[in-house]
Amino acid sequence: MIYSDIDFNGKTVLITGGAGFIGSNLAFYLQENFPECEIVVFDRFRDEERFPNGNLKSLGHYKNLIGFNGEIIAGDITSKEDLDRLRDFGFDYIFHQAAISDTTALDQNLTVRTNVNAFKDLLDLAVDNGAAMIYASSGAVYGKLPAPHRVGAEAPANVYGFSKLMMDNLAKEYMKKYDILIVGLRYFNVYGPREFFKGKTASMILQFGLQILKGESPRLFEGSEKIRRDFVYVEDIVQANIKACSAKESGIYNAATGVARSFKDVVDILCEELEIHPEYEYIPNPYVKQYQFFTRADIEPTKEKLGYSPNYSLEEGIKADIPYIKKIFEEEL
Repeated sequence: MIYSDIDFNGKTVLITGGAGFIGSNLAFYLQENFPECEIVVFDRFRDEERFPNGNLKSLGHYKNLIGFNGEIIAGDITSKEDLDRLRDFGFDYIFHQAAISDTTALDQNLTVRTNVNAFKDLLDLAVDNGAAMIYASSGAVYGKLPAPHRVGAEAPANVYGFSKLMMDNLAKEYMKKYDILIVGLRYFNVYGPREFFKGKTASMILQFGLQILKGESPRLFEGSEKIRRDFVYVEDIVQANIKACSAKESGIYNAATGVARSFKDVVDILCEELEIHPEYEYIPNPYVKQYQFFTRADIEPTKEKLGYSPNYSLEEGIKADIPYIKKIFEEEL
């Protein structure tokens, strides 16, 4: 589906974090719909370096890009030397998806350097190129504030959310100073194909689906019927990014469905789609202090300014995701 009246054929596009979950979906959307678009993927790619919590620091994986025909550059956004390799392309659009996105990571220095300081360097690149900058912010900026969550009322509960809010503040300064399009998209709980290599930070939709296929009891936090999130299928996030390129003015918007559903809903739908009905297991929540128990985005400004409208309900998104969940189970597990 074509989400914008922009013809990306003949344009040069940079996708940072392009070997990751959302970045790779963007890369394939552009490749499949605009075969003459020059797409450059910039990604650190995964290694075995880990945070103290055991999660990988870098999540990009070559398997997410099998079938991709564009140019791939391995590099770290915190390295000015690596970023210098991007200077000669003359980008028209930059989709900035690279980040430390682990909400349980506690390394404040690394998170701020990666998410905030490197973003400034990329904004400077956008200014130098006269490129539109579409970047990933996060619903984590809202912390434990009551829903619906609206841009302009933020209270991050962890360093990841703080870093994304600082990115938004930096973007606002550049919006005032420079005549380029800058759009921040605050992603809520994104799920869908190409997320497996996020490991433990992959969506619970994938994790629950794999638990069920393995014959295990899906493990829900106690009180999961009351824990509600705004789950959004990755194709709608691709739509938001593409439509942001046509925005008439810069701004920051929520990218979500505007509907909150419980984790129990997720498991119920997965069991129906997979035709497997195990007993559920309930476990204590170890992340209570920094946990978002209820998220629901106000997406009316996103609809009005970007022409965005989510195409997938939770039921429709999980149904679309089932072939990928089964593929991962068969090929990786």
